[in-house]
Amino acid sequence: MTSEKLDPQRDYPLASHRPELLRTPTGKRLDEITMEAVLAGEVAAEDLRIAPETLRLQAQIADSVGRPQLGQNFRRAAELTALPDEKVLGFYNALRPRASTKQQLTAIAEELEHDYSATLCAQLIREAADVYERRGILAS
Repeated sequence: MTSEKLDPQRDYPLASHRPELLRTPTGKRLDEITMEAVLAGEVAAEDLRIAPETLRLQAQIADSVGRPQLGQNFRRAAELTALPDEKVLGFYNALRPRASTKQQLTAIAEELEHDYSATLCAQLIREAADVYERRGILAS
């Protein structure tokens, strides 16, 4: 990731204006993702996923234009890239009203924090558990 401060007027969208900053999770540059490369078997499914560094760059852009909530969403999304898709879907379903107890949500937060170092996501799950408790929408 770049240490330079991004300028949204100059740098956004990143893929158009700063493609040298973007890589796939396997390290490929965007210009290496071509139809020819796909047909030659040089592009794997993992190459089509977003890299956490890209999401952190997007967060920096969002913060710089006064959208801190969007920036936090991008940072949490960056943390989630380390999780298997099935885990993300399971956590999403657990956050539905009346789907989980406070203890279940707390256990999810602990798993996120300890197994995946996803501290921002863990914090969000804990906040959701508290809000669900106040609103009476936890599972019995």
